[in-house]
Amino acid sequence: MKRMGILCCCILTLVLSALPIRSQQPPASSQVTSPAASAPSPDAAKAVAEKLNQLDQRVTAAQSNADNAWMLVSAALVLMMTGPGLALFYGGLVRHKNVLAIMMQSFALMALITVLWALVGYSLCFGGDGHWIGNFQFALLRGVGVTPNADYAATIPQLTFMVYQLMFAVITPALITGATAERMKFSGTLLFMTLWFLIVYAPMAHMVWGKGGFLNASLGGRFPTLDFAGGTVVHITSGVSALVCALYMGKRVGYPKQPMPPHSLVLSFIGACLLWVGWFGFNAGSALSSGGLASSAFVATHFGAAAAAMSWSAAEWLKNGRASALGAISGAVAGLVAITPAAGFVDPLSALGIGFVAGAFCYWMVTKFKAIFGYDDALDAFGVHGAGGTIGALLTGVCARMVINPIYGDGKAVGGFDGHWGQVGNQLVGILMAWVFAIVGTFVILKIVDAVTGVRVTEEQEIQGLDITLHGEEGYNLEA
Repeated sequence: MKRMGILCCCILTLVLSALPIRSQQPPASSQVTSPAASAPSPDAAKAVAEKLNQLDQRVTAAQSNADNAWMLVSAALVLMMTGPGLALFYGGLVRHKNVLAIMMQSFALMALITVLWALVGYSLCFGGDGHWIGNFQFALLRGVGVTPNADYAATIPQLTFMVYQLMFAVITPALITGATAERMKFSGTLLFMTLWFLIVYAPMAHMVWGKGGFLNASLGGRFPTLDFAGGTVVHITSGVSALVCALYMGKRVGYPKQPMPPHSLVLSFIGACLLWVGWFGFNAGSALSSGGLASSAFVATHFGAAAAAMSWSAAEWLKNGRASALGAISGAVAGLVAITPAAGFVDPLSALGIGFVAGAFCYWMVTKFKAIFGYDDALDAFGVHGAGGTIGALLTGVCARMVINPIYGDGKAVGGFDGHWGQVGNQLVGILMAWVFAIVGTFVILKIVDAVTGVRVTEEQEIQGLDITLHGEEGYNLEA
């Protein structure tokens, strides 16, 4: 609409400027013109057409440049979520003897996944039009340049789209390290994440976002699942995989009898704030343009995080008589997780509702559900990402509105509030597939890694700390 408005204004200006302007007009009776004199000449009509064509090209170039600038900034924001955001968030939650080890895992994945993405990852996620996984069309980034790929983002270079999607692939496996913190081998982490990216992430990304994907909502999916920015692809897969890892590896030495409080909530607080800011690139960037949909997703993201921070803190206050800093930042992250699949489909009030529900639900998962079943999800990757992603994906089917994003076409209902309650069923199919894919794939991968490198450090290494035993360094040299 904005582009059409600009074109209309420019056409009106050209027409008005073409009219002759005289200081005095003769009397009407004296104005006698021949038909030949009043008709525009062919040369004049051709000149106007050429000017309009040039104007259209300039408007298109301006739109493309604006979209591209926003997407490059968004890519940088999403990368910031892994390092330093997640690295600081997780780093502050572990004990001081493991701070470098958990940070190193996030940093290493920034490098490892980038290389895999360039070799085959991007092609497996977005190449071809199969139902389950891509092909090798873009292997080694063949054919990926400044020309847009109209199937995904018609106004930005495919190179920009590629690097933006890469940042999602980087942070997703990094989230799993929250469950394996303080006890997983570094070598095992690298092998596990390599296989997990290829076996779990790539197929899920193609099924939900790839052309012809089984769950794709806009490009021919069999069960169109609404996932604007990664509720199923990122948070459910990583969160459920984190639970499988925690169950497979067993509890940390001394857990739960020995207290294991975070060593620096200051680091975690800074990390959470960086995650909140970076999430605007994560969600609003998923509009793949700088227009109104990006604005809608931006607002929904902020509202969801704020509401969840309040509901988690309120639940904690009711139970313990006070609200904690750890609870507030955990609630904010839970809200950001839950609003991720819905950000581009819901209005601000629905975003508030999703945030309030997610904050309270994830608080219950972390404090009650985890205690009932007794698993050691060290940094609550499942309780926040697995649970938050699941409730967010489900509520997306309820709250999605065509007035926000008519993904199925103008006038066609999108979610339950539009009267399309069948979308909730589609969301359940997508959620179920993400859960099953993550459980089965992660278990198989853990078996392979355990046989090749082993997954868990020795008890002696765990007691001494992974910073020294795995990396030969300490996060804090207090004697210096």
